Amino acid sequence: MKNGTIKNIKKEVLSDNWYTLNKYTYEYQKEDGSWENQQRESYDRGNGACILLYNKKKRTVILTQQFRMPTYTNGNKNGMLIEVCAGLLDGDKPEKCIKKEAEEETGYRIHTVEKVMEGYTSPGAVTEIMHFFIGAYDENMRVSDGGGIDDETENIEVLEFDFEKAFTMIGRGEIKDVKTILLLQYAHISKILT
Repeated sequence: MKNGTIKNIKKEVLSDNWYTLNKYTYEYQKEDGSWENQQRESYDRGNGACILLYNKKKRTVILTQQFRMPTYTNGNKNGMLIEVCAGLLDGDKPEKCIKKEAEEETGYRIHTVEKVMEGYTSPGAVTEIMHFFIGAYDENMRVSDGGGIDDETENIEVLEFDFEKAFTMIGRGEIKDVKTILLLQYAHISKILT
């Protein structure tokens, strides 16, 4: 199915508090040529980057854990979520952003990263494109305890897992963050830790 023509787009800002929630009203031309009115809400929080840090020799990965209010309100009993390191670009190039985020969140200063993919995180409602990276780490790269930036109200716990354990945590429902699942599956399929 190809995209129809869109016309008469009207944008209304519903909220501009933390990020921006817009409501779009427009006419969409269907395959049969007829037009229909549609309304959609779109949350614009900017684009982001995420990284799976891995140690090939130890066969380990670095993940983070922090409280995520939206998951708490949707069935995550304690709101804590295990994730790969991630952050918003905030005007930076994806590679620069993820190196900065890795150091802030995990305490590891990563010099070389590899972009493996990019994609929309939730295209039905969120504008964000996520840039996915992998990067090798070792103990010599540790420059701090990590944990995030105080003025960003981050309370991040840094976790080091055996890769096989982390990978099996997906099937047991202990890792539910999609970006983390994608990067762990990428590591498994590409055999970067074998």
